[in-house]
Amino acid sequence: MTTHGPVMPVWNCGGCGLPWPCTTRKQELRAQFVGAPVSLALYLGSHLVQAAEDMPWTPAGALHHRFLGWTRHPPELQQRRTATMPAEPNRDAPQWAR
Repeated sequence: MTTHGPVMPVWNCGGCGLPWPCTTRKQELRAQFVGAPVSLALYLGSHLVQAAEDMPWTPAGALHHRFLGWTRHPPELQQRRTATMPAEPNRDAPQWAR
C-alpha cells in the first residue's frame, strides 16, 4: 500500500505534501492501471468530484488538469511542474467568482 494517498479536504499527498496526485502516486497509478486507461480515468474522476466539493474555490480547469489531464500523455512527455491550488477562496472576489 502506498503512503502517497490524498489528505482531505486539502488534497495534498500524505507521503510528500505535494498536491495530490503527486509524481510518485502518478507513477504508481500508471503501473496499477496499466492497460486500463478508462478504469484509471474513472478512479481519478471520482476523486476529482470529491475534490471539487472540498475545494469549491478552485477553478474546474485546474482540477481537471491536476486529476485527469496527465493521464492522456506518456510520462516522458509531461512537464515536471506542479500546479498550485489556493488553500482558501479569494475573499476579495465577488461571490459569483468564488
